[in-house]
Amino acid sequence: MDSPRPHEPARDLDLLVWDAPNIDMTLSAILGSRPASSDRPRFDAIARWFLAGAGDHEVEGCVFTNVQPTAAVSLRGWIEALRSFGYAVFARPKLHPEDDVDDAMLQHITERAASHRLRRLVVASGDGRNFLAPLEELHRAGVRCVVLSFAEVAGYAQESAHIEFVDLEDVPGAFQVSLGRTRLSALPPGGGWFRPTRSMRALLEDHPAPAAADAAGVPVEHDGAHGQDAGAVAGPTTGPTTGPTAGPLAEPERDGVPAPPARETARVPHPGPPGSRLRAG
Repeated sequence: MDSPRPHEPARDLDLLVWDAPNIDMTLSAILGSRPASSDRPRFDAIARWFLAGAGDHEVEGCVFTNVQPTAAVSLRGWIEALRSFGYAVFARPKLHPEDDVDDAMLQHITERAASHRLRRLVVASGDGRNFLAPLEELHRAGVRCVVLSFAEVAGYAQESAHIEFVDLEDVPGAFQVSLGRTRLSALPPGGGWFRPTRSMRALLEDHPAPAAADAAGVPVEHDGAHGQDAGAVAGPTTGPTTGPTAGPLAEPERDGVPAPPARETARVPHPGPPGSRLRAG
């Protein structure tokens, strides 16, 4: 996208920037394991959601990613798929642990704010350390700023009075199946089920000593008193992903490229009546 000539008025622009290393690492942390193909966001659905809020304004979607030397061949197909959905892709080699894409994202946002009249900026990242201050500054300049991430790690956006927050699982069609997150703030009016994270019979393989049960976090003095049996809600915990994000990105076929609907293999069906299971967390 070229900058306008001096005699041309600035054009309205809706801009989406996607922090691929941060989103990939956050998703792995939330699930407690490497995401399966059906657990990954679909970039075509993200694009449709973004376009729905843009109206007739000019739009630009950009994905920023690190490329480790060993992943260069496998990521080529993923990048080509993103380009076919209308995304521009910025790829930086990850030769050192501190190599990241946040500075490139911020630089691109600054350039677009200078060359266009930013109407809406959507940042897909849970990295509050790098994005909180710039987004709040842009809000004061009249830009509608939206953070697209997961509620578990994007507290900076949820707590800011100047930033809108959208959970990725609330984007229509972004995921083929529910991620099974414990989102108590998104309970349906009639209630819903949370699947067990592992088989109950797995407890027999652990052979815990009686005293170990209390040490594992079951609050005996509150057992069942408030419906908060810790054994029922325990799961992977995550903190803000605010530093450089290392680790390989997913294979191309796992990052939003359309695929046939997947069955929830190795997942325990919920025991409630139809429609009572929690959607998307």
